[in-house]
Amino acid sequence: MPPNARKIPPEVRLERETANDDIYERIYGAIVEHRLHPGTKLGEDRLANIFGVSRARVREVLARLAHEQIVDLYPQRGAFVAKPSPEQAIDVFEARRLIEPALLRRLIHTLTSEKVARLRQHQELELDARRRDDKRAVVRLSGEFHQLVGVLAGNAALARSMRELSTLTCLIIILYDAPTASSCRADEHSEIIDAIAKRDTARAERLMREHLDHIESSLKLDSSTEEVDLEAVFGS
Repeated sequence: MPPNARKIPPEVRLERETANDDIYERIYGAIVEHRLHPGTKLGEDRLANIFGVSRARVREVLARLAHEQIVDLYPQRGAFVAKPSPEQAIDVFEARRLIEPALLRRLIHTLTSEKVARLRQHQELELDARRRDDKRAVVRLSGEFHQLVGVLAGNAALARSMRELSTLTCLIIILYDAPTASSCRADEHSEIIDAIAKRDTARAERLMREHLDHIESSLKLDSSTEEVDLEAVFGS
């Protein structure tokens, strides 16, 4: 802890951390819901004005997002929503094909009825979003399904990696304009959950790899940039 941090009353420090978490979640949510596109400039002054906080507070949040590779920081230029290259996109899917089968093995090894219920409850939320044609919710919930598998598997380090990879996948899907992969297919998630519930590890792993292959194969590896109005994204 920095020396000057001890001078800040605990209640003030907690309030600041809570505010930072809220700003982080709003920016993170805007990215995974495709409201902020790769390459969008995240101006400190504009964000500070939008959220009613200091530039220093915004800078802390942007540094946290940069640490998770969701935001790129450039000296003298500022912060931008990360814009993965085609090579990085390939690397992300390669990493997911290695990590997610391992998560499935661990999850099935430690499976309980409560964990299966959590997966089915989440799937129902996704299906409901699809019925309502709430595209933003579908995108967010689809990514969160993979994150939930990581959390339920019980390995905190792998779960953090899964969150980062899932978010990078959202950016890749936006950037490379993959209309058929704008979100995961609901039936594929359902099949994976059924295999997990039956403790069929081999089938669950195969379905997950096919699922990731399906998303990656629909990508078009050429980028497009669209200007985004930050005030409109975060406005009430």
